[in-house]
Amino acid sequence: MQDHHRRSIRLQEYDYCQSGFYFITICTHNRFCLFGAIDNDTMRYSKQGKIAVDCWSAIPAHFSHIELDEFIVMPNHVHGILRIVDGGDAAGSGVRWGAGWGTACRARTTMVAIEKYGVPVSGSIPTVIRSFKSAVTKGIHDMSQLSAKNVVWQRNYWERVIRDEPALHQIRQYIRNNPVHWATNKWYSSS
Repeated sequence: MQDHHRRSIRLQEYDYCQSGFYFITICTHNRFCLFGAIDNDTMRYSKQGKIAVDCWSAIPAHFSHIELDEFIVMPNHVHGILRIVDGGDAAGSGVRWGAGWGTACRARTTMVAIEKYGVPVSGSIPTVIRSFKSAVTKGIHDMSQLSAKNVVWQRNYWERVIRDEPALHQIRQYIRNNPVHWATNKWYSSS
């Protein structure tokens, strides 16, 4: 019998606790439009969509070192920028890119808090996302009395470490314009 291991899509040897900005995209299972619909270029939330918005908005209440930046809950995915303000970068390693901006996407040569599958690191981006997905799933199951067998999320998520201020502004604009470009978006689904 073969032992199958999940392969992480995270950057190997990158400390996801260090200060900086992270662009996150999380999709629903099978990209099902669970969170609402786009109407006249505006997102109209379902009850499940409101749960997702509330849970995303509550992240800083559960993780005091996380600040929210631009985000949107779309019909079948969530885009958001999270900022770690006082993470594992306390020693000052990493490359600074502007006063108060945190660190650039540079892995340290010696890691303190490397997340491994099945071994969560407190306060890391993977832990924050796992907590968010769990809270939304619980809220939806509680509200609709669905069975735990009803899967809400795709197994993983996408993340990008934002390297500089121009990239941050470009990603913010992309998130803001997501409803307007819904029909041409790669996450688009009519279901």
